[in-house]
Amino acid sequence: MELNKMKVTRKKGSYRLFFMALPFVMLIFAFAYVPIFGWIYGFFDYKPGLDLSQMEFVGLKNFAKLATDWGDLSRVLRNTFVMSSLGILASPIPMIFAILLNEIRRPFFRKFVQTTTTLPYFISWIIVFSLSFAIFSNEGLISNILKMMGSSKTFSNILGENNAVWMFQWLLGIWKSIGWNGIIYIAAIAGIDAELYEAARVDGANRFQLIRNITVPGLYPTYFVLLLLSISNILSNGFDQYFVFYNTLVANRIEVLDYYIYKVGILINDYSYSTVLGMIKTVLSVSLLFTANTLSKKLRGESIV
Repeated sequence: MELNKMKVTRKKGSYRLFFMALPFVMLIFAFAYVPIFGWIYGFFDYKPGLDLSQMEFVGLKNFAKLATDWGDLSRVLRNTFVMSSLGILASPIPMIFAILLNEIRRPFFRKFVQTTTTLPYFISWIIVFSLSFAIFSNEGLISNILKMMGSSKTFSNILGENNAVWMFQWLLGIWKSIGWNGIIYIAAIAGIDAELYEAARVDGANRFQLIRNITVPGLYPTYFVLLLLSISNILSNGFDQYFVFYNTLVANRIEVLDYYIYKVGILINDYSYSTVLGMIKTVLSVSLLFTANTLSKKLRGESIV
């Protein structure tokens, strides 16, 4: 009887967990899988307002545009890979930040630092652009300070500096995301067995040795999972940041694939070709994920899929 009651209780708990997760599964299906059916428009000459039966079937014609459009596409892919590569190079920064934050002994100061560094993540890129313009433009804060100091040097508007756009956008991305990404590593640090630290202290380990021999190895699994996800998203830099900072002076280096798909589909109204670009981007991203996952499994013996 007791065994049967335990089975019934487990079943009820399983159903409860299932129904709790069901709304989130439905949302993921609606926003991540249903749009895949829209890929069919890549094989038609899509015209807004017409039914699929009224559109001309063109087969692989839109895919052939990849060859004729390779000049612009190669430039866009260059920008995309450069910005993504810079992001991957910066991937250890949130882990280092979380380790340093964890070493702060005063709770009030630690919470203050964590709050102030996490806040930029919730600020819209439009606000970030407005602040950047107010500080770095020709008539911005830095330029006015130089004038007040009597300097004869003119401050160059970094928002329109073509040679500095990659580094500037990279630093903005780090500033905006370091606090939020650091939360993941802070949670991972909290999951490390405290007895390991106590045993190491008994053996005479100092704080640096504790970090090097316990904290950092304990964060390796989390770091590699996030690294694999970053590699799979190498074609997805995001849209908002590059959209608000886009201007004709830096267009050659700030136009990434997400923005280019938007431009082709919305500004040029070539919906079919933009669908093809999005389709190829998704397929390549999934391929990169499984490739990185296979390499991780062979080299480290661990994987995320």
